[in-house]
Amino acid sequence: MADFPYHSALIVGAGPGISASLARALTALGVKVALAARNTQKLSEIVAGTGALAVAADATSPKSVAEMFDRVSEANGEPDVVVYNASARARGPIAVLDATEVERSLAVTAFGGFLVVQNAVKRMEPKGRGAILLTGASASVKGFPLSAPFAMGKFALRGLAQSAARELGPKGIHVAHFIIDGGVRSAARPDSADKPDSLLSPDAIAEAYVGVLRQHRSAWSHEVELRPWVERF
Repeated sequence: MADFPYHSALIVGAGPGISASLARALTALGVKVALAARNTQKLSEIVAGTGALAVAADATSPKSVAEMFDRVSEANGEPDVVVYNASARARGPIAVLDATEVERSLAVTAFGGFLVVQNAVKRMEPKGRGAILLTGASASVKGFPLSAPFAMGKFALRGLAQSAARELGPKGIHVAHFIIDGGVRSAARPDSADKPDSLLSPDAIAEAYVGVLRQHRSAWSHEVELRPWVERF
């Protein structure tokens, strides 16, 4: 569609849920989509349905992230939309958590987000335009028991989004953080019969992302909370 302001998108941490729905939505708008993940085999169905480019990448590696952007830029043009969906969890009581697993969780959820944002900015800043969307969770605003590493990473990602939005907004780059405050529906996790729409629809989430991408610069959203009716505020 001619009225959509972006042409090339890169979704990092892609999988069969939110990323797949967003890839379909953007492809329908004429956007060239690239999907990045450690294991690209899980992307085969999405690629077949959208024609998206699949790229193997490690979001925690500066070298891998830079190479990912180079490959996407060569194939689809420099991405003017970059979405970070990657995250990792290490669950358990704080006293017994494995430090190596905690370090990995923070690296994927937060440090990887920084690397992707940094590389996106290097390409968007000279052009004075672009959009960077970061996917958060309930843990972005409230830490749950036995889930400290995930909360640490998501709080950090939210801080990155807030800082980047203030720095980059005046330069024409739209940064927005999405708090996905609830479970996401999937084939393996359907709504319960007695609670319809108790899980977030990935297609509805993608619709919200696209809506933010359509916003006029005079009224940009920088944080959006998406929450099913069963979640407590």
